[in-house]
Amino acid sequence: MSEIFVFGSNIAGRHGKGAALYARQHYGAVYGQGEGLQGKSYAIPTKNAGLITRSLYAIQQSVGDFLTFARGRPDLTFHLTPIGCGLAGYRPEQIAPMFRDAPSNVIIPDEFMPYMSGDRSKP
Repeated sequence: MSEIFVFGSNIAGRHGKGAALYARQHYGAVYGQGEGLQGKSYAIPTKNAGLITRSLYAIQQSVGDFLTFARGRPDLTFHLTPIGCGLAGYRPEQIAPMFRDAPSNVIIPDEFMPYMSGDRSKP
């Protein structure tokens, strides 16, 4: 199974700091692409093009797109980083619930586990 590094990004795709920079250096994240699959990584935007933190609602929409993608790719394993909890400034308890219905091929970070009560048995 192929391993995909899932990181928080900005809509402009300026992967210059944190997990986004790491994804660009090690997993093929494409500078200028702020969302979706790129190389062996997947970007979920937590900041807008002006590098301002997006609302929880906007992040939830992008998380929904990611989860739909992950469900359609059972051949891939997605290693989620604690998106939104670094440079974007949210806390794990604000972001983790967005992943409660993640399919089993999404590996949840330890920081999110205390907030993951819910059904994760869906394929």
